[in-house]
Amino acid sequence: MRRSLGHGSRRLVGGLRVRLVVTFVLVALVSAVTATALAYRDARTAVLQRTQNTAVNDLRERVAAVGAGLDLPPDQRSLSRFAAKVSEGLGARIVVARHQDLTAVSDAYADTEGRITAELRAAVRSGDGARFQRVQWRGDPYLVVGTPVTYADGDRRTSGLEVFLITDLRAERDDTAALLDSVRTGTVPVVVLAALLALLAAGTVLRPVRKLGRATRELAAGDLGSRVAIRGHDELADLARTFNETADALQASDAELRAQEAKARRFVADVSHELRTPLAAMTMVATVLEEDADQLPPDAAHAARTVGAETARLSRLVEDLMEISRFDAGAVRLDATATDLADTVRASLALRGWTDRVVVELQEDVRAVVDRRRIDVIVANLVGNALRHGAPPVTVTLAAPGGDRVTLEVADRGPGLPPEVRERVFDRFYKADAARTRSTPEGGGRGGDRGGAGLGQDGSLGQDGSFGPGGSLGPGGSLGPGGFGQGSGLGMAIALENARLHGGTIEVAERPGGGAVFTLRLPLRHPDEEEEGDE
Repeated sequence: MRRSLGHGSRRLVGGLRVRLVVTFVLVALVSAVTATALAYRDARTAVLQRTQNTAVNDLRERVAAVGAGLDLPPDQRSLSRFAAKVSEGLGARIVVARHQDLTAVSDAYADTEGRITAELRAAVRSGDGARFQRVQWRGDPYLVVGTPVTYADGDRRTSGLEVFLITDLRAERDDTAALLDSVRTGTVPVVVLAALLALLAAGTVLRPVRKLGRATRELAAGDLGSRVAIRGHDELADLARTFNETADALQASDAELRAQEAKARRFVADVSHELRTPLAAMTMVATVLEEDADQLPPDAAHAARTVGAETARLSRLVEDLMEISRFDAGAVRLDATATDLADTVRASLALRGWTDRVVVELQEDVRAVVDRRRIDVIVANLVGNALRHGAPPVTVTLAAPGGDRVTLEVADRGPGLPPEVRERVFDRFYKADAARTRSTPEGGGRGGDRGGAGLGQDGSLGQDGSFGPGGSLGPGGSLGPGGFGQGSGLGMAIALENARLHGGTIEVAERPGGGAVFTLRLPLRHPDEEEEGDE
């Protein structure tokens, strides 16, 4: 659950929709901030430039108008009267007039020292025309304009009189701040609108992507008929068209493979069925030859026994192929009845003469609804596998831990199975290294691979679980008491199919002390549950 939540959170954070919305919002936000900064800068510059130009022009005009009646050099009184008259024409703004050591201020209570800087005085004293400077004084902005007064004659000599105008810029500051606040307020709806547009755009783009993803998941789940509707002529339409073409090709290939597989199954089933009749005749002839082998010359006797063994092996192979074909066709049904599993295992071992060769640890009174014949086939394969490839002691353990499942464990002390063999031990016709198997003694019974073998000539277990002369054990077979032979390579595959038919499985592992361990796991269906299901 934690893993799925983590995957969902990563998808939520890093999804295409979220990325599109974030990108749109960031672009809108950057654009709005950039536009705000540019608008604020231009508006502030325009306001200050207008104020600055107005102050310079007004000062020049007023000084020219009032300065015509001023006698130079002035005294303190005439200089003060000059400053007051200049200020009256400029809206009562503060005017400072300086002539050498004399200084006059239009407002006697105004503090001008902190607002007229030494740099501005030096620039005005140079006589190059009007100069201005913006300063901060006690936290408020001011514009200070200074200009030298020149004589009216042609050489435009400076008279030594300097006039300074101090203009309060707090109104302009408030205007630009109000403008900035307005622009900031307008940024919020712009960002919201960008987010809405991003959602609409993401929905338009992601809708076909979601449909394509849904179709891909359906295709991966096995629905080869899943397709995507193609709309438009853009890149998404090309992608949908490519997906449909790929799905068509995949569906055609799957149909062809299924048809070939069905033909192969029918071929195997037909060949196996057709071989049963001649094999039955061959088996009877081989049986007669084997019975009279002691009366034949040694070479003929050996040939007769070889023909009998190979005929029996071929019969088992045909039976195994037919059983595999029935599994593939889904034609296998369980003949399930209430069964004592411990008694079934003991009977299977006793039937094949393995009781003295196997150590059993069987939990008693473990009853379940199973197909007794198919459980016998599984036991024969697993135990015969251990006896043929492993080393004693071979142990068979039956237990029902928890009461809802039953396990049958077959372990040996042999060399075990390498990992690459364990991965393929249940594959059809797969055989491990032949050098690990023991050879067939002369006169041995119908042997088998890790999949099992048939019974001896005195009779064997038939498909229905009964004995019949010359018959063979049902698919998977079992070992005869005489020895071991080479099997068909289908025994373990049939055993696994029988286990799956019961809703279980077979697992293989390495024994800690050496050897292989095969474990049959079945759901424990009790007899009373079967009776309720029958009702």
